Amino acid sequence: MAREQDGRLDILAKDIWGGEELAQWSKPFWEKDIDKSFLMMDRAVGAHVITSRYGVPLMVHRRRGLIVEVTDGTGYDYRGSLFYSLCKVSAVHLAEAMAKDLECHLEGDHAVTAVALTPGLLRSEAMLDEHGATEARWRDKIKDWSDWGYSESPPFAGRAVVALATDPKVREKSDGSLSTWGLSDEYLFTYADGSRPHWGRKERA
Repeated sequence: MAREQDGRLDILAKDIWGGEELAQWSKPFWEKDIDKSFLMMDRAVGAHVITSRYGVPLMVHRRRGLIVEVTDGTGYDYRGSLFYSLCKVSAVHLAEAMAKDLECHLEGDHAVTAVALTPGLLRSEAMLDEHGATEARWRDKIKDWSDWGYSESPPFAGRAVVALATDPKVREKSDGSLSTWGLSDEYLFTYADGSRPHWGRKERA
């Protein structure tokens, strides 16, 4: 990695998951397959740790960079299943803990920032396939499930990351647990057609 781009790494955004077939939603934690649960945590937490371990030193060397832990939900609330919660809450704490380590071990001014970021209801390829929808025709599903009306596609999270990366004061958000809809309220980014999905309005409804 250090041999590429002259060792420069500006943004490290991590959305590694791989737990769709491992979550076992219908079972309480004492009945879940422990091997599947640990594999899910290895993919969703271990992979994030490894990526930071080898990517962040490039940022530390230049004293600037943005680390984004993509997760599901803000803060430490229960996410509906114990091992799923462990995975998603761990991303929040990884951002917080990395930010604290950076503050403790980088003396003087620096601009290395670590945050957690959650999208709203995400129209990922897996989500679309599960509901028999396509990105071109997902609005047809709103009549069956109103939550679709608040959903967003992956590029919206990309716009949130760009907004953070281009904010000269982004370090003030370090260790924060942020949302795409909250950042869109702050930075006013939209899709190309000017629309702006807002899962926060659904949560308040």
